[in-house]
Amino acid sequence: MLLGCATALAGFLALLTAVLSLGPFLLWQRTRPGALGILMAGARRLTRLERIRRSLFFGDRFPEQYEASGRKVLRYLAVRSCTGLVCGLVLGLLGFGAVLAWLLLRGTIQGSLRWDELVTQMLLGGVLLFLDLQGLRSLLALDGRLARECFGPSEQELLRRRIGELASSRAAVVQAVDAERRRIERDIHDGIQQRLVALAMLLGRARRGRDPEQASALLRQAHQESQDVLAELREVAWRVYPSGLDSLGLEEALGGVSDRCVIPVRTEFAVGGALPRPVETAAYFVVSESVTNAAKHSGATAVSVAVVLDGRVLTVRTRDNGKGGADPAGVGLSGLRSRVEALDGTLYVDSPEGGPTIVTAELPCA
Repeated sequence: MLLGCATALAGFLALLTAVLSLGPFLLWQRTRPGALGILMAGARRLTRLERIRRSLFFGDRFPEQYEASGRKVLRYLAVRSCTGLVCGLVLGLLGFGAVLAWLLLRGTIQGSLRWDELVTQMLLGGVLLFLDLQGLRSLLALDGRLARECFGPSEQELLRRRIGELASSRAAVVQAVDAERRRIERDIHDGIQQRLVALAMLLGRARRGRDPEQASALLRQAHQESQDVLAELREVAWRVYPSGLDSLGLEEALGGVSDRCVIPVRTEFAVGGALPRPVETAAYFVVSESVTNAAKHSGATAVSVAVVLDGRVLTVRTRDNGKGGADPAGVGLSGLRSRVEALDGTLYVDSPEGGPTIVTAELPCA
């Protein structure tokens, strides 16, 4: 705080000198850009010292890439100079009160002060000490708030960003739900519906057939077709929502993904406690979509899945040895990103040409 008072005095003198020396040049339009550049260069050096002081003595961490506007820097220096000078005055009063307390103590020891005067002075000094310390605490909090507004996003900016992120994530979730509905409709129309039509045709031919052997063969085909329809219907139902999550849990549901995949899937599951249901659902779909993409599009021969709970963050990572080149902006991966970001999580896709493809989702569980 003492160093802050010194830097506030230096900032006040620097601003006063700049206004007196550069004022006429700032008023003239032709010289204004150059004078403003000199003023801002000095102002940014002073604010850089303040940033170092806050980081060194108070442990503040500010965004490295954030650069405040010129108006915000000048406003910070002006307000910081005033509050720093007031803080110096309060510290001076505290020091003056300490001297008076020493004189009061010496007078009490020497017996030159009556007891009623001692009690009165102690009560008055205690009240003034309380007000002095509260003033220092308030000035310290104001100093921290000014630094956060200048060296990092302010509370209003963070709130606006958060509102924008929520609006974007809500729109992305709506789009992802619509895309998922279209995919389900396409799977039913192009897959299950066509199989049911073929099944009906086989049964019709078997019913109209005169040859018992041919009818028996058609019934065997119809039986196989009905089994294929049931398998595909079960697959579509699992893509809509895995019922095993409710009854068996995330680990068993991921085991079902491994069993249904046509390539080997090695799963590492290190979760010690219970997970929130939305987090379990998002983790399942991340693994399911990544494994499906690896089996259908990457030409991979093996997939590894790791689900690890570290503190309050669940990390889901899938890795395949395919040819890579996955598009993070594709329908499947963009839908996963929307689902993960709706839970304040992050999704990373690393898929260089030639592979491997690594999809990592970090889901907060708090």
